[in-house]
Amino acid sequence: MFRALAIALMLATPARACETALLLAIDVSGSIDRGEYALQINGLYEALRDPEVAEVLLQGQVALAVVQWSGLGHQALVLPWQRMLSPQALSRFAQSTRALPRSFLGSDTAVGEAIRFSISQFSSVSDCRRHVIDISGDGPENAGHTVAHARSEATARQIDINAIAIEDMGQSAPISNFYKNWVVTPKGFVMTARGLEDYPRAIRAKLLRELIKPTG
Repeated sequence: MFRALAIALMLATPARACETALLLAIDVSGSIDRGEYALQINGLYEALRDPEVAEVLLQGQVALAVVQWSGLGHQALVLPWQRMLSPQALSRFAQSTRALPRSFLGSDTAVGEAIRFSISQFSSVSDCRRHVIDISGDGPENAGHTVAHARSEATARQIDINAIAIEDMGQSAPISNFYKNWVVTPKGFVMTARGLEDYPRAIRAKLLRELIKPTG
């Protein structure tokens, strides 16, 4: 259904400028095992195929990119920027996320380094009105200790940072509090996933909140 709607919209209205450049930064540090990595990748794939998410991505001609990150010097742009200009482009991008190999194994969690690396990727999508880093992680920074400076740099460059905090099951929320206090920018927000099994739900909800209600 969303495909027919998207095609009708593109035929009926002139092409618009890119509304949002959204960089998805995925934690592949040592605390993420093989099964948990697969849950993250499959959760992203399913979210991008969701009809409501897909419709918003196409209407806004959103630019998407994917970064994998871990410890110091362990950041990689695994899917360069691609514009969601058609259902076919979105389908190809979603399929690419599902097939992504893991870039790093068994390293620390350098959140600030991940943010700085992500900031550097936006020069090629300067025409997009909004720049957003969508970072996920299951632990606080334990290497580099640069997250506060990285957040300040993002704020200065008018880049929003939102986060998915992957918590253990239960009531405590130490990872959510870390991301809220140290990572997200003033207009940003934290979405909590209770275990990686909850990640698909969380990333779908997060994408919709970022793209439909960007100020949270």
